[in-house]
Amino acid sequence: MKNLFVFILFLLTLPLVFAQPAKSYNKSSDFDSTISRGIDQIYNIDFPGAEKSFKGLIASYPDKPQGRFFLAMIDWWKILMDPDNEAYDDIFFQKLEDVIYQCDGILKNDPNNVDALFFKGGSIGFRARLRAFRDSWIKAADDGRLALPIVQHAYRIDPKNVDVQLGFGIYDYYAAVIPEQFPLVKPLMIFFPPGNKKKGIEELTNVALHGRYAKYESRYFLMTLYFSYDDNPFKAEEWAKMLNDDFPNNPVFERWRGRIAAKRSDYYDAEKIFSDVLYKADKDFPGYNNINTRREAAYYIGYQFWLSNKPDSAKIKFELCAKYSREIDKNETSGFLINSCLYLGMIADQLGSRDEAVAYYKKLLDMKEFGNSHSLAEEYLKTPYRR
Repeated sequence: MKNLFVFILFLLTLPLVFAQPAKSYNKSSDFDSTISRGIDQIYNIDFPGAEKSFKGLIASYPDKPQGRFFLAMIDWWKILMDPDNEAYDDIFFQKLEDVIYQCDGILKNDPNNVDALFFKGGSIGFRARLRAFRDSWIKAADDGRLALPIVQHAYRIDPKNVDVQLGFGIYDYYAAVIPEQFPLVKPLMIFFPPGNKKKGIEELTNVALHGRYAKYESRYFLMTLYFSYDDNPFKAEEWAKMLNDDFPNNPVFERWRGRIAAKRSDYYDAEKIFSDVLYKADKDFPGYNNINTRREAAYYIGYQFWLSNKPDSAKIKFELCAKYSREIDKNETSGFLINSCLYLGMIADQLGSRDEAVAYYKKLLDMKEFGNSHSLAEEYLKTPYRR
């Protein structure tokens, strides 16, 4: 519930992400092409190249906030690839403060400067997202409250901007869907304008197809909302494929495509995708070689081995997944660990190692309930699993 409340307060109203004011399109072609190239470099996880692009933009256009904002987005993607790692938090916050400070200076002399309004609102929105990541809920909510009117003001000045529809699309969709799926949230929504799911999808799709700089982020949101709320993994796959095809070495997009394949019950495809993920982790591709990525890959590869009746290979992957989970899980046992222990118990029974199987089932009963893990453990304690 806490996550949902903050989601409504700031993420749903996130105004910018990678949006660029339409009036900025009239700047020089060098300015525009440098931003496009830098954004592509971020999504390609070419952070040194992106840093060079945006530092060059700052040097050439020191009075414009774009270079500083997108320079901060490099650190955002470092965080996004490994959210448990807080090493980049301080520098990210500082870079956002630099953008906000510059925008305030511009707005002092020109209160209707569209660039300054957009990038100030966007910086506050991203500050809120990280604060929510780190459980700083009150500050995150307050940032959301601050960001929305800034960008609404900018949109009134520049209503032809396609990219800004990203923020409005996110709001329209989730403000309609969240209260339907979580009735306890409904009383909170009296403080917000009503949502419209159909309109939100249309706005996001328009940006995804016609946006200048926000199209990739809009595709990302369409992918995740179809996966998580509309329960339509086939539509989610359409957007995931676009992202993965455009940026084949982006670990966030590739992992999403793998888990979407699993939700479509195409575990053969999921295994292929996560085998590629694991290969890139072994080769130390940027963003791939971290324990969260390896855990997820090990689980889905192991599950396909299990479905293919290759218990020895499945056991190796599930043991890896369980090992990684014990290192990652802090305050709460993950579904990865619970499911891995369940399958390891079933595999042990299949391979004739009854004592090992019993030990796993007993471990499951000491963990929280996940799906029907307890009832299955109790069943297999009484009667050994038979495939």
